[in-house]
Amino acid sequence: MNVRECFEKRLLWEDRPDLRRSDRSMEVAEAKLEEAEKALVYGLLDATVILAYTAMFHAARAVLFRDGVIERSHICLIEYLKERYVRLGG
Repeated sequence: MNVRECFEKRLLWEDRPDLRRSDRSMEVAEAKLEEAEKALVYGLLDATVILAYTAMFHAARAVLFRDGVIERSHICLIEYLKERYVRLGG
């Protein structure tokens, strides 16, 4: 699925940029990353992976909120970031 399809299927949609929600998502990301680091110290590898993924997800959501985009799909969130911010092969 590409970004255009994500918008067509309403898995992504445009809204007003929301810095408050962006900041809150970054706070959640930072908290989850700290929890992941603690879990790793205790050898809780499954929990570490889940918490690290959650931290990355919330950090990515923060970017979308800042851009005025709402997501309802992890895959579409990734596709949006790739199209908007990543130069592939260049």
